Amino acid sequence: MATDDLRKDLRAAAAARQELGPEYEDEIIDSFLEKLDARDAARRGQDLDFRQQDRALEMAGLKSRETDPGGLALAIISVVAAIPITAIAADMVGLVGMVVSWAGLVGINLARTTARRNTR
Repeated sequence: MATDDLRKDLRAAAAARQELGPEYEDEIIDSFLEKLDARDAARRGQDLDFRQQDRALEMAGLKSRETDPGGLALAIISVVAAIPITAIAADMVGLVGMVVSWAGLVGINLARTTARRNTR
């Protein structure tokens, strides 16, 4: 999303290009891109500072590690889905079917948890 400052800078660069002519076009573009890079670097620096503060809070035990509500949703859906899956597996195959179906549900949740931990 473009900010008002960014729009003003772009309009100023376009106006400067019209006033100075095409011979200064490369310098105008380079100047505008340098401003964009500086803003991006500042934003990344703020993001890095935020992440470092976040980690410090987690290590101090002041913040929960789970910031993705998808884990809770997957767990709830797994339990709700387990009821009919267990009934169908028990009716069709018996105890072995129940064990296989529950192993699949546990595997899905375990894979999600493992993948989530590996992305941190």
